Amino acid sequence: MKNIIGVRFKKLGKIYFFNPKNLRLRKGDRVIVETSQGEEYGEVMIPNRRVEDDKIVEPLKKIIRIANYKDHKHFDECRKIEKDAFRICQKKIKEHKLDMNLTDVEYKFDNSKILFYFTADGRVDFRDLVKDLAAIYKIRIELRQIGVRDEVKRIGGNGVCGRELCCCTFLSDFEAVSIKMAKEQNLSLNPSKISGNCGRLMCCLKYENDVYEEKLKKLPHIGAIVKTEDGEGEIENVEILKEKVRVKIKDGDSYLYKKYNVNDIQVIKDVEVVKIDEEEIEHKKELEELEKLEKMEKNKNED
Repeated sequence: MKNIIGVRFKKLGKIYFFNPKNLRLRKGDRVIVETSQGEEYGEVMIPNRRVEDDKIVEPLKKIIRIANYKDHKHFDECRKIEKDAFRICQKKIKEHKLDMNLTDVEYKFDNSKILFYFTADGRVDFRDLVKDLAAIYKIRIELRQIGVRDEVKRIGGNGVCGRELCCCTFLSDFEAVSIKMAKEQNLSLNPSKISGNCGRLMCCLKYENDVYEEKLKKLPHIGAIVKTEDGEGEIENVEILKEKVRVKIKDGDSYLYKKYNVNDIQVIKDVEVVKIDEEEIEHKKELEELEKLEKMEKNKNED
């Protein structure tokens, strides 16, 4: 067991573990920490806590000190420089007629460099832009291409559910999403209904997928023959989260359709019937394009 604290450097950013040494810290405290990129100013999100050794990536960087008045003032100055640099960089992008969209600027706390984040459909030759910015700020300049999800995370907004976007409230890491996840969750395969504000597949498809996969292990497939209190029938629909099934039972010359809890039926023969999804056929090209964009997004994150 090791004593750690969790620090975050950006709103909704990832939380990193650090060695507090002999310091006792509270949530919300500002600290100066040692990182692989130099000294950074961050906020304590997890106060002193002991965690298992296997949950820690060694070696743990240390807390240098609790931020003082001078640190707070310098941090505010860095934010002002970022705003100024954002405006100047946008102007230079227009001058060089570059097909790119500037999304964020980060001025390092230790004055080592300025990072400019941007989105673009393809590769951009920004060498002349870097030269111009370096001449203005006399400091190391880095331009980093990011994905559209990161851009929307910065802008903010509400999702189709009516709530604030997941990436703007609690989601700190983006993971690859696939059309297969939407299929397994019985969702509409209309791209406009499964895409988020960023134009990519909704992130909730991924982080909710584990729950669906776990429940699907216990549920029979559509087409399975089951025994119910009303007789034998065929499963026509499955409500995964509610763990309910709708069964079609022969009733004379017609059919009886009734819902049952999965625990109230007995599976006689579990046969998966693959039904033709008309929406998938109708939107085939759009869905293929979404899958292509997802792969591109994944490659950008890995780079």
